[in-house]
Amino acid sequence: MLIKEFKTPLSGKSVFIGPDSKEDILIMAIESSCDETACAIVKNGREVLANIVASQIKTHQQFGGVVPEVAAREHLESINLVIAQAFEQSGVKPEDLTAIAATVGPGLVGSLLVGLNAAKALAVTYDKPFIGVNHLNAHVCANYIDTELEPPMIALLISGGHTQIIKVDSYLNQEILGETIDDATGEAYDKVARLLGLPYPGGLNLDRMAPSGNPKAYILPQAKVEGKYDFSFSGLKTAVLNLTRKLEKELGYIPKEDVAASFQECITSTLFKKTLKAADDYGIKQIVLGGGVAANSEIRKKFFSLQDKGYKIFAPAMKYCTDNAAMIASSAYFLANTMDSLDIEVFSRC
Repeated sequence: MLIKEFKTPLSGKSVFIGPDSKEDILIMAIESSCDETACAIVKNGREVLANIVASQIKTHQQFGGVVPEVAAREHLESINLVIAQAFEQSGVKPEDLTAIAATVGPGLVGSLLVGLNAAKALAVTYDKPFIGVNHLNAHVCANYIDTELEPPMIALLISGGHTQIIKVDSYLNQEILGETIDDATGEAYDKVARLLGLPYPGGLNLDRMAPSGNPKAYILPQAKVEGKYDFSFSGLKTAVLNLTRKLEKELGYIPKEDVAASFQECITSTLFKKTLKAADDYGIKQIVLGGGVAANSEIRKKFFSLQDKGYKIFAPAMKYCTDNAAMIASSAYFLANTMDSLDIEVFSRC
């Protein structure tokens, strides 16, 4: 059965959580792994009753990227506010909650500690079970929100720090088939965006620029790696650097739109081909996207085109692609990669 027994921290009462629970489960979750302070309340892993996100984008724009110490301070300033707003938006009272969840990692240690300690305090104050969540698994679980999606499926997780192809056999059983051996997808986007002089957030601005360019203007390399589902994007980044230097020397300027379009075509084609190969090799016709880069327009275009060929494609709504607490609550409900000890500590990397 897909159900797990949790204990309340003060009274030691047993609370059963999972898809096979006979009662409605209300989970409040907190997410603070990077530069969004978020709190959500989700019913039965799929129905979002509140989803509050305080973004720090404007703060970090002046630095051209996320500054960990600044991010942690902003989390401290926002955490109580987003919790209060989540209760207000949902109409749920603390005593109505089934459990409290929070991101444990991976992420920025100082930022993670703010959310984790807030969640632990809530769990003890209201005597509710605490559930720690792996942020990466939560990005996959974002696809369960507002859908009836069920495993098995192949998941492409693409974010600023991670790129993985995951075979999801069930809510609990997952296997990483391949991952990046160097730069993650979002990291490659941000580095190329900086080469083109685009402002933070670089990946988003590059995606906005690319449709104005010619994706076939420049042929960029797709790295060959030993693992057939693995990725390598550091060479692609270097190729773009060499290309921009060459263009600057020969033309006196960089055709930014064409470079952006050519880079985007190269990297999205690599992601598409390897994920599709994994799906075909394992005979799975259901593919889901997850992570901040899952909001990328070209990636969505390529994958959703597979629907005409008999595949079922899922991608979270845009607001659930970037870091949010609704996906943390969903992951806590579906129980994969969850931790239930109040002594759990944060971790920066998997």
